Amino acid sequence: MKSTKMALIALLVALTAIGAAIKIPAIIGSVALDAFPALLAAAILGGPSGAVVGAMGHLLSALLGGMPMGPFHGIVAVEMAILAYVFAVLYRKGMKWQAGIFFILGNSFAAPLPFMFLMSEAFYLSIVPSLLIGSALNTILALILIPRLARLVEPILSRVGTHQ
Repeated sequence: MKSTKMALIALLVALTAIGAAIKIPAIIGSVALDAFPALLAAAILGGPSGAVVGAMGHLLSALLGGMPMGPFHGIVAVEMAILAYVFAVLYRKGMKWQAGIFFILGNSFAAPLPFMFLMSEAFYLSIVPSLLIGSALNTILALILIPRLARLVEPILSRVGTHQ
């Protein structure tokens, strides 16, 4: 992996910390803009990079938030990696709206599903509305900004030969 691409991945992981600090009050905890950098990485750098940013970004965001779910954040990190990877596959095939809908539904309804069994049905039902709002905000922001930001980043990646 080229150092330019690694630097961009590290920058986007760090950006999740900034996104995690932008809080919107919700039913349980708060909604943050910490998934946007993973979607950006997935669309511009590819699925593996998006997966790394999604997983590492969630762990960093959870750490900054006090790790309220303890070791269960590992499960969420894996889920974020999978969601970002599939988002990249769909987005890069030109299925941008489908990628956005997949991420919103996957992050809002499917990702918290294991916690219905690990914690409780009440936890699942109370976290879904917050995740739906957060997923929609992150995805809408991504779908609006990715084309604009890609124009800035792609010349750099193509010049150093790291574009997938």
